[in-house]
Amino acid sequence: MAHSARRDSPELPDFSILKRLARDQLIYLLEQLPGKKDLFIEADLMSPLDRIANVSTLKQHEVDKLYKVEHKPVISTSDQLCFLIRPRIQTVKWICDVVNTDKVPGKSRRYKIIFTPQKFYACEAVLEEQGIFGDVSIDEWPFYLLPLDDDIISLELPEFFQDNFLAGDQRWVRTAGSALHLLYSLYGPFSKVYGIGRCSKMAYESWREQVEEGEQKARQAEIGNVFLIDRDVDFVTPLCSQVVYEGLVDDIFRIKCGCVEFGPDVTASDKSVKVMLNSHDKVFSEIRNEHFSNVFGFLSQKARNLQTAYDKRRGMDIKQMKTFVSEELKGLKQEHRLLSLHIGASESIMKKKTKQDFQELLKTEHLLLEGFEIRECISYIEEHINRQVSMIESLRLLCLLSITENGLLPKDYRSLKAQYLQSYGVDHLLTFSNLRQLGLLVEQQPGETLTVMESKVGKLVNDKTAGKLTDAFSSLAKKSNFRALSRKLNLVPKTDEEYDLRVPRDMAYIFSGAYIPLSCKLIEQVLERDGWTGLEEVTRLLNGHEFAVTGSSGVDSRGKNDTQRIILVMFLGGCTYSEISALRFLGREKGYKFIVVTTAITNSSRLLEALLDNHV
Repeated sequence: MAHSARRDSPELPDFSILKRLARDQLIYLLEQLPGKKDLFIEADLMSPLDRIANVSTLKQHEVDKLYKVEHKPVISTSDQLCFLIRPRIQTVKWICDVVNTDKVPGKSRRYKIIFTPQKFYACEAVLEEQGIFGDVSIDEWPFYLLPLDDDIISLELPEFFQDNFLAGDQRWVRTAGSALHLLYSLYGPFSKVYGIGRCSKMAYESWREQVEEGEQKARQAEIGNVFLIDRDVDFVTPLCSQVVYEGLVDDIFRIKCGCVEFGPDVTASDKSVKVMLNSHDKVFSEIRNEHFSNVFGFLSQKARNLQTAYDKRRGMDIKQMKTFVSEELKGLKQEHRLLSLHIGASESIMKKKTKQDFQELLKTEHLLLEGFEIRECISYIEEHINRQVSMIESLRLLCLLSITENGLLPKDYRSLKAQYLQSYGVDHLLTFSNLRQLGLLVEQQPGETLTVMESKVGKLVNDKTAGKLTDAFSSLAKKSNFRALSRKLNLVPKTDEEYDLRVPRDMAYIFSGAYIPLSCKLIEQVLERDGWTGLEEVTRLLNGHEFAVTGSSGVDSRGKNDTQRIILVMFLGGCTYSEISALRFLGREKGYKFIVVTTAITNSSRLLEALLDNHV
């Protein structure tokens, strides 16, 4: 059931130093404003901050009261106000209003703004425009990385995807480069850096600039190779339904900062319970990467094992009982509590998924991935839209249909779009514009076959003298090649025998054996080939921007020492728990250990919600 690691698997670096570093830096900044102060924290910083410095830590450093930034008049009576915020113009304007409101009655306070992870010039410009630049002190808290688990680190920047890929705003690219530089300075030097995607290339260049500006120190490397990948290289994977346990928990309960809140339907009481989901949870760590069909079997076996451990008490003498109580009982009770919660969560998942005809949904997705019975799939999607099952789910299926079919026929596009707008409202016209811009939902060009179009784009991409592609052709090159990529990389395994999900044979198990995630397949191929050699056709279909650079350490990346088998994968634009499970599987099979660094954890709902009309 639970997969065991290879005996020769290397040890992961200790990332707890990232938390300690961030906490020490924050404490230093708070102490720059001596005396009692009230702290205003932006809403989406509260959960990450709680993982770094809890309330008691803040109180020790003279933080009196904590407030959530709500863009309303402040009720604080403190003489010193400190604002911990993201570099957002809207929030800076609110702070300007607070300061200017205090000025009217001549109220004298000290103000400090701490931007995290960095400040932007635009924010300082607003302070100048509003005439309060001289009234506030400004600092940066370089809180780039939050370790969520032993092998998952997040920048906690969900807006990265929308800002970079939709709005074309590249302000977070340097942030990604700085995050990589922090890892390099603590755990490098890296032997080799691979990457694919325009944003990845820019983040790599930003990191290299920072390396060249800083001091070079000789030290023992703890990470071997690095792989950077843009989210728009692979949109299919986040659009597929997640069926591994951790992915389903995220889809249904929303894991936030590595923590999930289980409601009364899971806890079987009138209270909600917050649970930290990581490798320290003995029950969760064994089922997180499992296909959901295997989870109940494991949980029932775990319950039997626990009962056996409890039954050991019978027939014990006083000395043995004392040892049992002091050494084992607490651990057994904790495990029992977690087991009950995960059984409750699994039952809740089963109820919700059965209600939504989940098997029929998965069957449609698998047919789309294989390219079979497309008319039946379109009928299913139409029914889904017309029954108003779910606005986001309908959009997800439309996008999956478009990407796997390399765009929709004009009549299908118009019909499905009209039905969607009738069901969910014409205000989603802008949503369709956003999806078209990203190549997620497009219509095929009339009068041209796919192969002609593909070859035309291919020539344009390969022709160095063609200069910059138009937006239309760039979008087409991004969106139009799933079938060809699937054939080249064997993303949809061809087999006559049934896929045994209890004994997975490849990464396709995370999607019930139907599809190997493109992102993870690329990583596997590049590591196997030690570069992009032999993958030229694949990179052409993916619109290029690939690179492979030997690091400053000069170590041959083919050396199989422990460090060379520790691979850091950085997803720019978000990463799903399914991809993390697939990389863990690949690591067990090949003797690697993968560290996943992501701008944020994503799934189909989060990805599409960022593109809804009211988000732009």
